[in-house]
Amino acid sequence: MVHVAHRQCRQDEWESKNQWRLSFSRAEIVLLNSWMPVQQIVYHMLRVFVKTELLKESDSSESLSNYHIKTLMMWACELKSNTFWTGDLNLIRVCVVLLHTLSVWLTDTRCRHYFIDNCNLMDKYFGVETIASQLKSLSKEWLSAWFVNNYIQKCSMLCADSVSSLFSDVSTNTKLQNVVSAVVDWRLNTALVDMWHELIPAEWLITHGVSRHSLTARSCVCWMTELSKTYAPLTVYFTAVAFLHVAYKISRTGFTDDLMEVLATISGQFVSTRRHRRQCSSELSLSQQPTLSATDHNTSELVELLQRSAVEQLTTYRQLVTRDFGSVGTIVTTDFEALYAYKHGDYQRCLQLSTQNVRTLLYAVDMPNIATYPEFIQLLDDDIVSLIALTPIVNPECRDCSVNVVISQLTLSLYLMTQCQLKLGHSVTSLAQTLDCIKVTQRRLPADRTLVHLTLKLIKRKVLMRLSVF
Repeated sequence: MVHVAHRQCRQDEWESKNQWRLSFSRAEIVLLNSWMPVQQIVYHMLRVFVKTELLKESDSSESLSNYHIKTLMMWACELKSNTFWTGDLNLIRVCVVLLHTLSVWLTDTRCRHYFIDNCNLMDKYFGVETIASQLKSLSKEWLSAWFVNNYIQKCSMLCADSVSSLFSDVSTNTKLQNVVSAVVDWRLNTALVDMWHELIPAEWLITHGVSRHSLTARSCVCWMTELSKTYAPLTVYFTAVAFLHVAYKISRTGFTDDLMEVLATISGQFVSTRRHRRQCSSELSLSQQPTLSATDHNTSELVELLQRSAVEQLTTYRQLVTRDFGSVGTIVTTDFEALYAYKHGDYQRCLQLSTQNVRTLLYAVDMPNIATYPEFIQLLDDDIVSLIALTPIVNPECRDCSVNVVISQLTLSLYLMTQCQLKLGHSVTSLAQTLDCIKVTQRRLPADRTLVHLTLKLIKRKVLMRLSVF
């Protein structure tokens, strides 16, 4: 049920507040996902045509909607034979036949609901005689020309100039086919870049959502189900963030039944909440590590286990992303390993990893970020944590700017490398080379990256103070 009033009742104060309607959106999604590619393409073409050409006037948009097109397609996919869709694969022909069917529906004011037999989605007040007449007169030639001028041409304008310029001459079928092929090739070549640019903010949104809204077993299932449909490796990233979220909560409030349920859900195990959490936690094994009992004495050990498991998941996630997007972005896979090594005092290992990461990232254009929400802050040291807290004071606009709640892989690697060099007493030559890397990074980064620039200033100051001693 959805709280939506009938269009003829929206002006009535009482009815507009109290009318509801049945919704079959979940069933519709299942059906649409079962369609053949040609059926999905036709549905898209019909939606574009109806919205762009038929619904120019506001009166029309009140009477004819996308739901009528969806209903038209659902009935067609059920009633039309496979040969209708694949026998003579001509998208324009299929669209004309279906639009003629829609014309009949409009003329008869009859659009049978796909799920409810006695429900008609049209009535005599529709007043769409003009649209019905226009659809009835459609020909394949006219519709073909419409799509060339209003769809293919607009698509070509989004492409590089070398592609869009081809549209200046489509006087023959061969030339038109060349334009379409060029548009498709350009889109395929740029799709990976577009996906990469969406992945970076997706990581931030996941961390933001988990941090601001405490996890439950149910929300974990929802997160992982939906992320698996979008980009499967994001479920690995979510698992890592969830481990860190639970570790952060345990360190503040202790190991509760709710947190135990979250861990059981993430680990793919069922642990009954009716048992005492000390008994339940002993059954919970993360990343094939030794089991733990969450008593007051070993809470820190459980937190440590969760953090280590999160780092393993994050490293796996980086490796998967590198496999898929390494050709369009510069990604290092050991940034979290270096961070974990630094946290546990293994400065030599951290320095080795961070130095290699700086060399890889120093002149990179696109690279991943690390969120500075509480879940990740627990992996950082006090200096950078204090800096993160001061950032919104230095620049109040940071509170509403997502770019300032993340730190780039390069900046974090520079920070870790500098800290390790200072702790291990490296030579003037090494520190001078690090100072050059810091200066290069400062020049290349946008000015609005307040947190990143403050971090670079901090490590630059640390290096200069050490150099002044020599």
